[in-house]
Amino acid sequence: MPKTRQPSTPPSEHDEPILHGGAWLPHGYRLDPHTHVQGQLVYAAAGALATTTERGTWVAPANRVTWTPPRFAHAHRFYGRTDVRLVVVPLDLCGEIVDHPSVFAVSLLLREALLALTDKPERRPGAHRRLLAVIVDELADAAEQSLHLPEPRDDRLRAVTALLHEDPARPATLAELGRAAGASERTLSRLFHTELSMSFHRWRTILRIHHALAHLTDGTSVTETAVACGWSNPSSFIDAFTEVVGQTPGRYQADLRNGR
Repeated sequence: MPKTRQPSTPPSEHDEPILHGGAWLPHGYRLDPHTHVQGQLVYAAAGALATTTERGTWVAPANRVTWTPPRFAHAHRFYGRTDVRLVVVPLDLCGEIVDHPSVFAVSLLLREALLALTDKPERRPGAHRRLLAVIVDELADAAEQSLHLPEPRDDRLRAVTALLHEDPARPATLAELGRAAGASERTLSRLFHTELSMSFHRWRTILRIHHALAHLTDGTSVTETAVACGWSNPSSFIDAFTEVVGQTPGRYQADLRNGR
């Protein structure tokens, strides 16, 4: 895999955000909420990242790339030692990509184009623009594969999701969480569907997958990750992870070790 430039001292959380190019960032590194006049693609060639906007949180392992349209306030957090690649998309090309934050599957061609664009200085006039056109073309045809965790507006639902954010492995039923939040199970179930467009079970599964990705990226075993994130056994965790992420947790960790 091409090597990104690696600063001798990792950037601090108070440094200006990297706007374009590549860098290695340490586990847990954060970029506070900010906006860009142009669009931005962020790709973790190794490691994983979470992007948060007012609409919720998206997580992207190394087989996905995040897209943030112009003017969307967003923040990032990186998991594992992350080879992060950032690409600015000029306004005249943003219309070719969806108009909301999202995560896309990374094809082999898209991966190589992202690496080439962020790895070396431009040697021929217009070369970067041509590579960027390839990337945009690939994204126009790529499937959205958002590990999106939407956040609610209703205070009762926010109380429930806050409890789960504090402890994703919490085994409480929706009825038990409702008693703590002062709302009935029926009301909460309806709110999950109307506000978040998913069931309580699906929302909690995505939340746990987000935490599982962070654990796996940090080198925690599959079995330990399953227990830490609330699954009763590794098999059910593997099934859920594979359905959401598109590969088994073991394959995900193997790809991280091999730099893919």
